[in-house]
Amino acid sequence: MKRRHVLQKLKREARQQGLEFQIFELTKHTGVRVGKTTKTLGRHSEIPDGTALKFFEQYSDELGKGWWR
Repeated sequence: MKRRHVLQKLKREARQQGLEFQIFELTKHTGVRVGKTTKTLGRHSEIPDGTALKFFEQYSDELGKGWWR
């Protein structure tokens, strides 16, 4: 899955649920904050599907279980 698609999907869902969405650049990763949850995503143009799913699962507390389906 393309990195920009991962971020777009997360941003769309956060906005739909009325949560704050913020992207900030760190040294070798990109930080992504949704509500009160902050996680990092590597700067690769292609994110393996398994990694993208794990990344999405980390936001389940904020966005709800299975929100990415």
